[in-house]
Amino acid sequence: MNDARIVEAILFASDAPLSPGEIARADESLDEDRVEAALASLKAEYDDAGHAFELREVADGVQLMTRPEFAPYLERFDTVPRSSRLSGPALEALAIVAYRQPISRIEVEYVRGVNSTGVIRTLVERELIAGVGRGEGVGRPVLYGTTLKFMEHFGFPSMEHLPRPEELPVILRERAPLAARPEAPDEEGQGDETPALDDEAALAAVLAHADQRPESPE
Repeated sequence: MNDARIVEAILFASDAPLSPGEIARADESLDEDRVEAALASLKAEYDDAGHAFELREVADGVQLMTRPEFAPYLERFDTVPRSSRLSGPALEALAIVAYRQPISRIEVEYVRGVNSTGVIRTLVERELIAGVGRGEGVGRPVLYGTTLKFMEHFGFPSMEHLPRPEELPVILRERAPLAARPEAPDEEGQGDETPALDDEAALAAVLAHADQRPESPE
């Protein structure tokens, strides 16, 4: 059977990105080189024919997805799967983790100026971040980093495709030692008056646009 059709069937049925190596396990005749050739053929075929779907590199793999320009039509249907959108505070905390990982909850709170226990728990439950180690400080706090699901959710082929650090607010680029400070206030701003970051919205802006798209694998 034609390699491209085999690869197409696998991607059509998969609800997650697959690497060429994973696709090659489908048949003894396939190897990574043949899969990559089939992927190139499919991509050219879809682009030349103007199909409503495309092959997209996501999370170190490839996924068959509806083209972004068709998102407004998909949003009218409840039967089209979509990932639930993250809140502003969650996006803000996620941006900090993405650019400063590995990072502890206390360090996230230092940047945000508010208690982040709830949003960190939400991001862990959504499998967008995970514990990747332990810090050296008192109590050896959990250090968090982003996951493959983070890249899949936001459509990043790899972490190298995030905006460059020099394009971000200075506080994300410079990892200064944590200074002694009062306990951070909670999400509603209650508690000690630790000043929040002036440009909170800017921290999450690099992710917020990607969080607006429906989840639309073909």
